[in-house]
Amino acid sequence: MDSRDRVVVTEPRPGVLLITLNRPRVRNAIDQALADAVDHALTRLETDPSLAVGILTGAEGHFCSGMDLKAFPAEGVPVVAGRGLAGLTRARLRKPLIAAVEGAAVAGGFELALACDLIAAADTAFFALPEVARGLIAAEGGAIRLPNRLPYHVAMEMLLTAAPLPAPDAARYGLVNQLAPEGEALRAALALADRVQAHSRDAVHVTKEIVRATRGLDDHTAYTVQDPLSTPVFATAAATEGARAFTQKRPPAWHRGT
Repeated sequence: MDSRDRVVVTEPRPGVLLITLNRPRVRNAIDQALADAVDHALTRLETDPSLAVGILTGAEGHFCSGMDLKAFPAEGVPVVAGRGLAGLTRARLRKPLIAAVEGAAVAGGFELALACDLIAAADTAFFALPEVARGLIAAEGGAIRLPNRLPYHVAMEMLLTAAPLPAPDAARYGLVNQLAPEGEALRAALALADRVQAHSRDAVHVTKEIVRATRGLDDHTAYTVQDPLSTPVFATAAATEGARAFTQKRPPAWHRGT
């Protein structure tokens, strides 16, 4: 099948799985077929030991315009059971996922980006949650995550008035990790991926799990959740190698999967 005929295109690169939403005629809007295909790609990312990081992007200059409203009356919200919109917004992925955003990341498309661990965006990109203008709710993470990622009143303006947020402003608020020239968001995301996979995979995975498991907890409770996750890491071969590499002033020689 020609890649132009696939609603999601996956491309493995060294240590990285590039996942491209491929419905450019509708700005990569999410219907059920695309949702199922993203879920399949994320399962591949999680289960393939050669892959350390995923990158989610969109074809032909736009990230994602959200749920396909033409398909909505017949299909409903394009979720995958237990994993949310496009199999991502409620998933518990071990491996880091980076959004590479060009053009529009709006509605459910913005919620996909918010579900990623890092965001690289073109300086011409923008984000928006216009659900209230459609009589809908940003119920796949937008209303939950955004007030924790932006100043409260900025987030509420986006949620209650459907106001867009240009990528340079998102970067200024810390929502975007890397701001790139137009057309270079993927390059910036790949550079982030290289930085992530230079480190111990076990340490990266457990760090991500600790952040997720302790969010919103007070310090005392957070330590009781963190310690059973973090303590075993200190006894791993990766921890020993990391310490030796530091003292010997050389790069660590990680074994695959550590």
